[in-house]
Amino acid sequence: MSEKTFLHQLIAEGEHQQQDFKYKVTDAAKLAKSVSAFANTGGGRLLIGVRDDGHVSGVRSEEEIYMMRSAAGDYCRPAADISFKTLLAEGRTVVIATVEESGKKPIKALCEDGKWKAYIRVADENIVASPVHLHIWRDELSAQGQLISIGDEETRVIQVLENSSPLTVGQVARRSGVNRHRVIVILAKLVRFGLADCHLDSQWLFTSPAPSCR
Repeated sequence: MSEKTFLHQLIAEGEHQQQDFKYKVTDAAKLAKSVSAFANTGGGRLLIGVRDDGHVSGVRSEEEIYMMRSAAGDYCRPAADISFKTLLAEGRTVVIATVEESGKKPIKALCEDGKWKAYIRVADENIVASPVHLHIWRDELSAQGQLISIGDEETRVIQVLENSSPLTVGQVARRSGVNRHRVIVILAKLVRFGLADCHLDSQWLFTSPAPSCR
């Protein structure tokens, strides 16, 4: 298969959870959000030198690779694993930057406000992870197995979700009478054990029962 054919096959997929198009790279800090999102959500690739409409515009590969390395290494904490492949199509150079899924989630990106935030990939968008996601990742990094005990607070949270979901973390806290921090911890465990689901509307919402959390 020629490089041109391979590239056009990728472009034909469009932008999705594991793929993003970048016309050019001008800001490593902005790119770090995409790197963080891919590293936290199964990995993915950026096609640099491809417009949003799929048109191949091309780039200067050395500059783009330098900027991407900076995004993954200087603007992500911990640094994300990234590799590069350069393709020539229609006389133009396209860089494919592949971000591996991290085994040390969350990978956080340095944002314009000076804060480090973790992102996840939802469809073709990079979204700030919820506090519940952060607790899920923290639990997954634990060396010990996790058990869930259903006490009074857990029961109240489950009942609220069953009766009124979908709800935000704040709404769950108010309706259950459980403090916000405990609600976050409980929701993280419920999601991990398949007893609750999270999904994105204009903000993160939680439901119960549901089969999975994306």
